[in-house]
Amino acid sequence: MGAAARALACLTLLTLAGCRGTRPVDAGPAFLQSLALPSVGPTGHDVRKLQGKVVLVSFFATWCFPCLAEMPTLEALQRDYGAQGFQVVSVGMDLEGAKVLRPFADHYAPRYPVLLASPWIIEGRSPFGPIKGLPTTVLLDRRGRAVAGWQGVEGHDDVAKAIEKLLKQD
Repeated sequence: MGAAARALACLTLLTLAGCRGTRPVDAGPAFLQSLALPSVGPTGHDVRKLQGKVVLVSFFATWCFPCLAEMPTLEALQRDYGAQGFQVVSVGMDLEGAKVLRPFADHYAPRYPVLLASPWIIEGRSPFGPIKGLPTTVLLDRRGRAVAGWQGVEGHDDVAKAIEKLLKQD
């Protein structure tokens, strides 16, 4: 992808970053199974360990400035709620895959797994559907159902409230 095309893609995504909303989707364990992806960076990943947890899935790219701005919030959420049965998982949508995501994850060393998106996810054929803007965040309940989703950067307090509500549920 050339510099002009990348700049246009970034501008389009920045425009979409202000669009947000929620939509419950009941696909159950299919969401979790689609996260059986290879990880890069210092934090390992085993999709089986997501069972029974509240999971926040963040779709991002290394070139996406709003995605980078969201990382401290994701770190704080993992720190604050991880011991209570919560897990952040980031899915890197970079077309170059591990070539750019591995050094990125090694450099930033997030306390949550950084996964390599499969072609199915990039093409919008996973249970998550098309990812139309970055960052896109999906919140899964303990049964693996998508209960909320946002496009763009969402505030810490709003996401924390949604997580706390789900952690109280069985």
